[in-house]
Amino acid sequence: NNEYEYLSDGLTETLINNLSQLPDLSVKARSSVFSYKGKNVSPQQIGTELAVGAVLNGRLLQRGDNITLSVELVDARNGNQIWGEQYSHKLVDLTALQSSIARDVSNKLQKKLTATEGRQIAKKYTTDSEAYQLYLKGLFHWNKRTVDDLKTAIRYFDQAREKDPSFALAYVGLALTYSVLPSNTLLTKEETNEANLKAKAAALRALELDNSLAEPHTVLALVNTGEWDFAAAENEFKRAIELNPNYATAHQWYSELLARLGRNDEALVEIKRAYELDPFSTAVNMNVGLRYADAGRADEAFTQFKKTIELSPDYPMAYWYLADIYVERGMYEESFAMASKGNLLLKVETPESEERKTSELRQAVKAQGVEGYWRKMLEYEMAWYEKGIGTPFYVAAIYAELGEKDKAFEWLEKAYVDRAFDLTNLKTNRRFRSLRSDPRFQDLVRRIGLSQ
Repeated sequence: NNEYEYLSDGLTETLINNLSQLPDLSVKARSSVFSYKGKNVSPQQIGTELAVGAVLNGRLLQRGDNITLSVELVDARNGNQIWGEQYSHKLVDLTALQSSIARDVSNKLQKKLTATEGRQIAKKYTTDSEAYQLYLKGLFHWNKRTVDDLKTAIRYFDQAREKDPSFALAYVGLALTYSVLPSNTLLTKEETNEANLKAKAAALRALELDNSLAEPHTVLALVNTGEWDFAAAENEFKRAIELNPNYATAHQWYSELLARLGRNDEALVEIKRAYELDPFSTAVNMNVGLRYADAGRADEAFTQFKKTIELSPDYPMAYWYLADIYVERGMYEESFAMASKGNLLLKVETPESEERKTSELRQAVKAQGVEGYWRKMLEYEMAWYEKGIGTPFYVAAIYAELGEKDKAFEWLEKAYVDRAFDLTNLKTNRRFRSLRSDPRFQDLVRRIGLSQ
């Protein structure tokens, strides 16, 4: 029943989150686990593909206010059942249900839990069943990552918080959703600042309620990055990973910070760890490609972006990054196709406007080659900037591609005055390669704090 899909998805994710906190247990992340949802795949195949020793299967039945959950733990080597159980609860007892399952599964997987681990696994974050259901609904929409779903997630997390102001996970949901909102849609500078402030406030409140949670530290690290406090950001990432070594997002975002600081070898180590934990995550796969690009390994980046699109054909960012590589290779038609797909998926263009832009770009390339391409792109970026959704950073990047260094630095200074988050990518963005030997570039890197 699709109406109650949020229940099965939410219980699965909270179980993953609970079990992943155990230090001696390697638990695969949500994205990879959910890639098998609704598929008839043997435990042995899952075990091989995810490199796990056991698989937990479950089936949820809901009739009125009653829910029945049948679970079985299966040995991934031979398909034999290790343990099975059936749980019957009222809908109002959801929190008790998830605590019972987590405790029973952990006991079967580990010989003995410490007292602290036992309390952590069995922790009830709220006793209000309605608040918990609202949280699960928010989680369901948060994981879809579309603009509309993120806004819906915020609404549900807010309602959960209002029902139970001491519900730490509701604040975690708000913090995570607000933190990714700017990178999943086009926001004005004011809207971006507001989202970041709300993410920070929610993360701090979550930690006030429960300082054992890893996710708020990860959000604070991202906020600190945007505030150019890179030392504080690194400390927050390290704390998040200490609290939950299996939290793939912490490793992924930490890799992004390390790349921004020019520590490419360390960045690759972190993103590969994220990939080990969540090999079917779209964001993780795309960031593997970005780390290759940061390290100058363009062919590997190209292959990885194509793999990301195969994994998630509706993920717009991967199309944009692939379009960039096609431009660098002089393959403009392929670039137009990729960029158009990304723009339409993100809904920044209509099919009609995108067709017109592609035609204009094609004519510009025919008339002036690569310079014509970038002149036309500058025209589009300036139009976005005047609407309040473009950034000085990307205007500067296009001027750099055109070889107009003074103009590029003029717009980089505008980005500096705005304290634009994009400037944290100054050292990694390939558009600025021609500026890197200029003393003005090194001075800007120093002022931002990226020279450490």
